[in-house]
Amino acid sequence: MAEYQLYCFAQSGNAYRVALMLNLIGADWQPIYVDFFAKGEPRTPEYRANVNEMGEVPVLVHGSKKLSQSGVCLTYLAKRSGKFKPEGEDEELEALRWMIFDNQKVNGFLGPYRFLRCFAKPAGDPTVLAFLKGRIDNVLGILDKRLAGRSYIVGDRPTIADLSLVAYLYYPPDELGFDIAATHKNIAAWLERIKALPGWKHPYDLMPGHPLPGR
Repeated sequence: MAEYQLYCFAQSGNAYRVALMLNLIGADWQPIYVDFFAKGEPRTPEYRANVNEMGEVPVLVHGSKKLSQSGVCLTYLAKRSGKFKPEGEDEELEALRWMIFDNQKVNGFLGPYRFLRCFAKPAGDPTVLAFLKGRIDNVLGILDKRLAGRSYIVGDRPTIADLSLVAYLYYPPDELGFDIAATHKNIAAWLERIKALPGWKHPYDLMPGHPLPGR
């Protein structure tokens, strides 16, 4: 058995953060497929009782530890490996600030928008989608401005803040409904820098469950 196991599925940007981190640090890991779409597995009593009471992915298993919430998983892996780890209090606080911004705003709007637009049956209400799209445009503008004149979110090297923020940004434009890289040049350059890191893989190549049946 691999040292780490990750409960995940290919369409989950939240899970991709952790899968990407595992791959970039060269960890011995294996994915455990969670059938979100056909079976609604994370919402089942069995999953909540045995895997994650919150009914979510990702869940990172390492020995006797079973960790949920991607930010917790990234922090744990950074501390254990010494890689992508913010150094010193100022960097730690700045990385945490951007990871919270990601979870509340970037992922917080982009994840539901993509799901309602691309995967929900029936699709989301156009008014709701328009609201989310407006919020996404705003937060991507903030992120693009942050990356003006700098290579990474915190300091001069990639940290877990970067790996958190890229979570949904590599998914295809036809899923997202707009082309982030085409409209935000600083984000586009940053995504290419992360993509060039040894061990980088696209979410659909890194986690099981793509393509979905019937798509």
